[in-house]
Amino acid sequence: MSEVRHIVFDIGKVLIHYDPDIPYSRLIPDAAERRWFFENVCTHDWNLEQDRGRGWDEAETALIALHPTHEENIRAFRKHWHEMVSHAYDDSVAILEELVDSDHDVTMLTNFAADTFIEARERFPFLSRPRGVTVSGEIRMIKPDREIYDHHIANFDLEPAATLFIDDSPKNVAGAKAAGWKAVQFIDAETLREDLRRHGLAV
Repeated sequence: MSEVRHIVFDIGKVLIHYDPDIPYSRLIPDAAERRWFFENVCTHDWNLEQDRGRGWDEAETALIALHPTHEENIRAFRKHWHEMVSHAYDDSVAILEELVDSDHDVTMLTNFAADTFIEARERFPFLSRPRGVTVSGEIRMIKPDREIYDHHIANFDLEPAATLFIDDSPKNVAGAKAAGWKAVQFIDAETLREDLRRHGLAV
């Protein structure tokens, strides 16, 4: 196993919690109706386009044209986004900070809308501790597409084979491996510590 010299963290569901159900449990109390809304209106794929760089005004306008009776709940997605990221995962953040404090090279690679990432960084100061971050919405590339991994490598002068990526999504982990990185799926902080030790990183 070659030496790991660079550690790259995903953010959502690795360092900070993300759950649209938090505000929508109040906005659409009926569970079946809420599930239908997320499966047919404010879908994962719709939200992913904001992570790819589409502006919220364009996103809302297009969706309201398709679902005019749901306008209020469509606009609520951005309006109440701050509730969806309710807290940090302190045990995961502790690992990130231990790695930074031990002078390991730590960066972040995230699927995130550009404006909501600015908000997240203001709320969670630890997001400014790593050497830098690639935000999908800022560069209009997105995981698990190969180009965003290559962009991150080039931008931060990393060696793919010496880079370990941590992400909760199996597809994004597979994307990193396809780009020549090492990668592990985030399950919880305890498992992450074991994964890091397995790759020769003591935390």
